[in-house]
Amino acid sequence: MMDILNAAGAAPAGDLIKDVSEATFMQDVVEASQTVPVIVDFWAPWCGPCKTLGPALEAAVTKAKGAVMMAKVNVDENQMIAGQMRVQSIPTVYAFWQGQPIDGFQGALPPSEIEDFVKRVVESAGGSADGGLAEAIEAAEEMLTEGAVADAAQTFAAILGEDPLNAAAFGGLARAHLALDDVDQAEAVLNGAPVEIADAPEIEAARAQIELARQAQNAGPVAELRAQVDADADNHQARFDLAQALHATGDAEAAVAELLELFRRDREWNDGAAKAQLFTIFEALKPNDPVVLNGRRKLSSLIFA
Repeated sequence: MMDILNAAGAAPAGDLIKDVSEATFMQDVVEASQTVPVIVDFWAPWCGPCKTLGPALEAAVTKAKGAVMMAKVNVDENQMIAGQMRVQSIPTVYAFWQGQPIDGFQGALPPSEIEDFVKRVVESAGGSADGGLAEAIEAAEEMLTEGAVADAAQTFAAILGEDPLNAAAFGGLARAHLALDDVDQAEAVLNGAPVEIADAPEIEAARAQIELARQAQNAGPVAELRAQVDADADNHQARFDLAQALHATGDAEAAVAELLELFRRDREWNDGAAKAQLFTIFEALKPNDPVVLNGRRKLSSLIFA
């Protein structure tokens, strides 16, 4: 499978940060910036603020995973370059893109502002400060939609190797296992998600889909349940089971309609099971899905009627 994590123009990990001299400035900054933005840090060993800024800048560049490079220029050893760049005080930082300075600042900055600077530089060059992971997520989702489930699972797993806190990748990997009818493995994936992202929307959506998949394994035949409901409209258990069976066949809209009817007839039945099941279905779908939008609107009208 093509390694989509290596975004076009991204720098190899080992070449992200370099000490640059007057002899290598043209190659490592001007020429290199034709394909990847290069942040140049002008510093000196005796400069106190440089000792804080340098490591923080390196950390932010490393975090960008190849979307930007960093060149470190010791002004004591490279005075000609410092003069040409009109560096009057240090630390001074310039960002180069396609051979030209496009941004910069002087003095030390807090880490949050340094990260914002790096992100701004990457975006100015048309890149992504997450090292292309957003594009990788999008590609994996497309694979999943097109039925290339194994490739999607492999890509989501690779993304998690790069970013262990990527909730979208955890959710995607779980949904890939669901597509392979491996509900237990999908649940194991979510159980392995770090606590910091346990409540992320992508995790909650996958968890709802797992719950619905488990229900589908025990869903009854639609025709029989429909007959029971037609025979007795107040058979709430049969209507609830019918909604589960309809969802198991892929008809979420019909399932929501039955649950709304059950809620209308007896909102407190079985400790509010109809409303809880509606929310599970809503969470499993995309927020802008028409089934969700219409279902939530109708549910609200029933609640506040």
